[in-house]
Amino acid sequence: MNVRGSLALAALASLLCPVAGAATVTPYPAKPIRLIVPQQAGSSNDTLSRVMANFLGDALGQQVVVDNRAGVGGIIGMEIGASAVPDGHTLISMATAQVIAPHLQRKLAYDTFRDFSPISLFGITYNVFIAHPSLPAANPKEFVALAKSRTGQINMASAGPGSQSHLAGVLFSQLSGINVLHVPYKGAGASITAVLGNEAQFSVTPLPATVGHIKSGRLKALALSARKRAQDLPEIPTFIEQGFNFESSGWNGLIAPRAVSRPVLDLLHATLGKVAATPAFREQMTRQGAEVIVNTPQKFGQFIRREFDLFGPAVKAANLKAG
Repeated sequence: MNVRGSLALAALASLLCPVAGAATVTPYPAKPIRLIVPQQAGSSNDTLSRVMANFLGDALGQQVVVDNRAGVGGIIGMEIGASAVPDGHTLISMATAQVIAPHLQRKLAYDTFRDFSPISLFGITYNVFIAHPSLPAANPKEFVALAKSRTGQINMASAGPGSQSHLAGVLFSQLSGINVLHVPYKGAGASITAVLGNEAQFSVTPLPATVGHIKSGRLKALALSARKRAQDLPEIPTFIEQGFNFESSGWNGLIAPRAVSRPVLDLLHATLGKVAATPAFREQMTRQGAEVIVNTPQKFGQFIRREFDLFGPAVKAANLKAG
């Protein structure tokens, strides 16, 4: 165990046993921590969660093992997390998809606000307009002109109905007045593969899952849906720079089953905050196209509620029906 891990255990011990002679408690973490990622490997949430898991594990002195549990827009992973033993050895990496999916299901086996304890955000991501290199458009204006000349003939890939990439694509299509064919895939990895193979011509999808392909030239990026350019990919202009009032972002945060004890939650929050302040963590997250941000459990809970309320109208705009 490294020094940081030993300090973390000592801090928790002081919280749990403040009185000399108190009953002995099992130190936390006593074994590897399972981090449920409710998306497929290769997705934006998966990519950033693995970076965070490596640093958090080092700081806690125990390995944090990513467990991908994709399906039904992340609902399967959230269900598993909600029913996990609440001892702090199972955590969940929550992302934008997990506030969209509940709008698409009439009944859930969990309550997004009642059955989890928010810990903190750890990353903000922006969507990028990616296209196959053969697409004869170098920027959004040229793409819109092309799409209007080929109404209904250009395929837009998404990670699935109601996914972040689906709703971002729908909103951009409505804003620009184009009619494209939405082709949903089973996860972000599959949708990006479709654009790589020119099975679909474009997607508006989270940046982290596409960085490597953009840098290699296998995908071309027409615009970034942020107010400023990405630090690691400054060559991609924003939509705003190119005359489109379009912003679309996603996020990643750490949550736990509701009944996890307050001392454990406090230790996790404090440790994640220390990790987020390290230059090495920030560098790796920036390299993946994410902006590091942490907040308090209370503010993160409020943030989740706002995001949940925000995506309700977007789901209706996409004409998605609850299943």
